[in-house]
Amino acid sequence: MSTINASKMSRLDGANLPRGFDDTEALDAFLATPSEVLCADLASIDGDIMILGAGGKMGPSLARLAHNAAPDKKIYCVARFSDDNARREIENSGIETIACDLLDRDAVQRLPKVKNIIFMAGRKFGSDGNQPLTWAANAYMPALVAEAFPDSRIVAFSTGCVYEFSPVIGRGSDENAPLNPPGEYANSCIARERLFEYFSAGSNTPGRLFRLNYAIDLRYGVLHDIAVKVRDNKPIDVTMGHVNVIWQGDANALALRCLTQVTTPTTPINVTGPEVSSVRELAETFGKLLGREPRIVGQEADSAWLSDTRLSNELFGKPLVSLEQMIAWTADWVSGNRPSHNKPTHFEARDGAY
Repeated sequence: MSTINASKMSRLDGANLPRGFDDTEALDAFLATPSEVLCADLASIDGDIMILGAGGKMGPSLARLAHNAAPDKKIYCVARFSDDNARREIENSGIETIACDLLDRDAVQRLPKVKNIIFMAGRKFGSDGNQPLTWAANAYMPALVAEAFPDSRIVAFSTGCVYEFSPVIGRGSDENAPLNPPGEYANSCIARERLFEYFSAGSNTPGRLFRLNYAIDLRYGVLHDIAVKVRDNKPIDVTMGHVNVIWQGDANALALRCLTQVTTPTTPINVTGPEVSSVRELAETFGKLLGREPRIVGQEADSAWLSDTRLSNELFGKPLVSLEQMIAWTADWVSGNRPSHNKPTHFEARDGAY
């Protein structure tokens, strides 16, 4: 098995992918390896890049990817940074960090007026236990940011959960589909989008609403959740029987590349893998790879949260990492009992409660 080192693999090539990863250092180095097209896209835009809400699962890897793809640009990571070790790791990559409560209007106004903003802040898990905080994080906070950066390009992370469920036999919801999802979390995400739309239209702020589902890192994600349950002989509920997934490195790259495809006013773009994947079939595949018999419970519904990615594919092409490759990497990682973030996606939920 090959260990990836970013200094040795200066550009990502979809035809030159590793067989697996020995440890988190190798995985993180690979996630931070840019493609030629990402480097070219970031070279084509002016200004530095600031990532707001960079302390989550995707933020540090996106920041390192941006730093490696655009070494001439300054990359800022903004978060509360309650974990000093995580902050130091980002700074050791040559990235400037800024501790900031993004719910504090004065603090947001004091942030550097950077030309390019990737907005990743928000609240999902625990939403059902503290709805007021969820709405503040997902609606009020975007308003503060949009108000503070009227002259920036803003790519704002959203979710495919803003849609209604789609029939599993179709392509999924496209960007013009109705927004009528279950649960307060998803509706607070609609509010996030509406606030960015409002300020974008009023200030002529270019942007994109980055509707993502579901990002895959070997330490978390839908594939990790399924593989771990297969390995540990735990039941796998297939009621939410179909999903879209995308490699986190591809999702990060597309978020950065969206800076070259902003619109005024801002508009949504679906980002995920091109396949509609059966949860049952994924479990059966992991069963074969891990030498376990999956414990399937429930019966597939005829609808799920699924996204049509024709717009993204037209603008950027398909993701570099295939579903088959993600499955193989995940099986290898899980079988070796390598580290996990221990943050289940709860993709099985159909009531929108997280």
